[in-house]
Amino acid sequence: MNTELMEALDMLEKEKGISREALFEGIESSLITACKNHFGKADNVHVEIDRDTCDYVVYAEKEVVETPDDVMDPMLEISLEDARKISSAANIGDVIKVEIKSKEFGRIATMSAKNVILQKIREEERNVLYHQFFEKEKNVVTGVVQRRTGGGVSINLGKVDALLADSEMVPTERYHTNDRIKVYVLDVKSTPKGPRINVSRTHPELVRRLFENEVSEIRDGIVEIRSIAREAGSRSKIAVWSNNPNVDPVGACVGMNGARVGAIVDELHGEKIDVVNWDDMPGSLVQNALSPASVIAVFADPDEKTAKVVVPDDQLSLAIGKEGQNARLAAKLTGYKIDIKSETQAKDAPGFRYEDYLDDEEYYEGEEGEYYEEGYQEGEPAPAEEDDSQQ
Repeated sequence: MNTELMEALDMLEKEKGISREALFEGIESSLITACKNHFGKADNVHVEIDRDTCDYVVYAEKEVVETPDDVMDPMLEISLEDARKISSAANIGDVIKVEIKSKEFGRIATMSAKNVILQKIREEERNVLYHQFFEKEKNVVTGVVQRRTGGGVSINLGKVDALLADSEMVPTERYHTNDRIKVYVLDVKSTPKGPRINVSRTHPELVRRLFENEVSEIRDGIVEIRSIAREAGSRSKIAVWSNNPNVDPVGACVGMNGARVGAIVDELHGEKIDVVNWDDMPGSLVQNALSPASVIAVFADPDEKTAKVVVPDDQLSLAIGKEGQNARLAAKLTGYKIDIKSETQAKDAPGFRYEDYLDDEEYYEGEEGEYYEEGYQEGEPAPAEEDDSQQ
C-alpha cells in the first residue's frame, strides 16, 4: 500500500507539478476529516506520516480515567485498564496516544477522505498554474486559437486557456481555430476555477518583447529600446540606443537584409515597423522620429514639450503620413507635440523663427527652446555671431 502511495505521489508531482509536501498535508487533512465523520469529532486526533516511507499512523489523545464507568466520552477518555494495555506506565490523569485503524472507517467517512484529497489536488494544481503563468506576466507567450467566446477569443497556452478580448485584438487580423500566435500577457488573476489570464495583440510592449526575443544585442543589454509608439495592425515606431559605440542599434534591430525586423513583421501580420535612433537632443530625436521624411529644421521647446518642424515642400505629405499617422506616431515616440510645415508655409508662419534659419543657419539653443538645423553634428559649436560694434 505504501509503495502504491509513493508511486501515486511521484506521478502527481511530475505530471501536475504539485509538491509532495502539499500532497502529504492533503492526506493528513483527509484522514482527520474521515475521523470526524466516523466518530463525530476529531479535535484530539492527529496524523503522522513518514515522508520517506509513506508509513502513517492515526491516533487520538485520550485522558486516562479510573474505571470504564468513568469514561464519559470514548473519544476523549480511556479507562486505566485499557490504557495499561497500550502502555504499562499509564496512570490516572495521563494523556496517552490511542491508535485509530483507518481500515475501520465506514463508507461515508472513506468517501469524505477521498473527496478531501481530490479537492486538495485541484487546489494545488490551480496554485501551480497560477504561479507558473504569474511569472510570465508582462511577457510574450505562444498560444493556439481555440474558439470564439463571449467578448473575445480563447487562446490555449498549454495547461490553461487565456482570453484575447475584442478590445485587445488587431482590427486587421483574423483568427482561425488552431492558428499559432504570440500574445502579450496583460495580467494573471487567481480564481476558484483556476488562473484567469488576459492577453493582448495590440499592446506596444508586444513589439518590445518580440525584439528582445529576436535581437541578441537587446537581450544582452547592449542595445536599449528607449521608446515605442504603435498603432496596432498598421505601423509601429521604436527608438533604440546603443551602449556600445561600436554597435549600430538600428542595424542590430534590422538585421542582415532585414531578417530580424522581417521576422517580427511576419509575426505581426505585415505591420510596418520603423526603427530609428534615439537621441537625447530633442531636435535630433524629433527629426529621427519623422523618418522616412527629410527634415530641414526643428525648433524644439523642452519645457513646453512642443516642436515646430520645417520640411521640404515635397516632403510635407510624407512627414505627416496617411491620415496624419507618421506625425502622430512621432509625437507618441518623442512625447512632443509636433507642428509640421513645409518650407513655403514656414516662411509666413508666426512662431517658427524661420528668419533665424534663413539669416544664420546655425545651431541655436536658448531659454525659449532649441533650434536644430540639419547638417550640424551633436557637440559641434555654433558659428560665432558677428559683433556689429566692431565692424
